[in-house]
Amino acid sequence: MRFAHWLAPAVVLSLAAGGVALGALAGRPWAESAPQTLHMADMTSPEISRAISQGATTVIVPSGGIEQNGAHMILGKHDQIVRWTAQEIATTLGRTLVAPVVSFVPEGDFDPPSGNLRFPGTIGVSEEAYAAVLEGIARSLKGSGFRNICFIADHGGSVRPQAAVAARLARAFASDGVRVLDISDYYAAGDAQFDALRAEGETTATIGDHAGLADTSELMAVNPQGVDLSRLAPAADARRPTGASGDPARASAERGRALLKIKIQAAVKQIQSLIPELRRDDEGGKP
Repeated sequence: MRFAHWLAPAVVLSLAAGGVALGALAGRPWAESAPQTLHMADMTSPEISRAISQGATTVIVPSGGIEQNGAHMILGKHDQIVRWTAQEIATTLGRTLVAPVVSFVPEGDFDPPSGNLRFPGTIGVSEEAYAAVLEGIARSLKGSGFRNICFIADHGGSVRPQAAVAARLARAFASDGVRVLDISDYYAAGDAQFDALRAEGETTATIGDHAGLADTSELMAVNPQGVDLSRLAPAADARRPTGASGDPARASAERGRALLKIKIQAAVKQIQSLIPELRRDDEGGKP
């Protein structure tokens, strides 16, 4: 049953995180007729139409990335993390669906290779190509009847083009009453995550900035099978490029759940500030 397939992972991780899914469906005005899943790709066209007619006019467009993450973590790290966080954000907000993850995002230059494209397995596109994909997605969702389209990026290379597309389409769609929003606080929450780890005694060196302590902990919370710390390079190889930074060996699922909560809450707060009608769900659905 699709409902059980969707709900079980979210409930388990949310409870473990101390209630990340603050707005569980049970208390929502549309809960009795809510769809069995929030992921559009798992729904039929009539189910999408019905959900929109029942008030689910907000949609999250998550962007991930297929990139190297050192020897210890799978290429699809960003995809898996943002798919899960997008679902948690949608659950908390209520009346919100989740579009499929955009996997192909800017990862660096092709010739000569730079950024993550220096490592095998990374799949990147130009900023222009990524922006065009986001625009096509947004125009499709507008045509389906969504009124609030929220872009969320889990990868730093997506932040700038995402913001530019959102600003341009927000102006283009304004006369039709459709919002296109760059939920920048989601990625910016990395600063708060860094502060939280520092408060636990970590340093800039142990935290790192790619495939390090934070990234590894987040994936361990969402998909522990995607991390194998036994593959970390030994200290003797520390000067060889590994594609990872910091000390991923200090990662844990418990830390990941706390870090994910920071990102989720930042996104929820920003979305509710930009879409006032979603705040009303926290007040029992009052108009």
